[in-house]
Amino acid sequence: QVPLVESGGGLVQAGGSLRLSCAATGRTFVSAAMGWFRQAPGKEREFVAAITWSGGSTYYADSVKGRFTISRDNAKNTVYLQMNSPKPEDTAVYYCATAVRDILVTEVAGYRYWGQGTQVTVSS
Repeated sequence: QVPLVESGGGLVQAGGSLRLSCAATGRTFVSAAMGWFRQAPGKEREFVAAITWSGGSTYYADSVKGRFTISRDNAKNTVYLQMNSPKPEDTAVYYCATAVRDILVTEVAGYRYWGQGTQVTVSS
């Protein structure tokens, strides 16, 4: 059983908008922070955004701050990434992940459950 399932990826024009969703199953959404990462071809996976269990605290990579918004709906076991004004350099496979604890972390090692990713392609 895949613990996390991302959806909403696709092709979007620069300056448009796109919303990614991540649905969690079972115990992968319990009292923990959630994060979004991305990985472009030939590059390492990089942190995008994170949100605490309550949703009261968020943290963003400088490259997306002011353009992307992370949110969550615990009743639906779902976390979202609203991407506004995307740029071609945002093109990547986007992954959601469940943190080991309910703290905001930017390192891959701080997360224990991962989805399979959804492709986002931003055209210029």
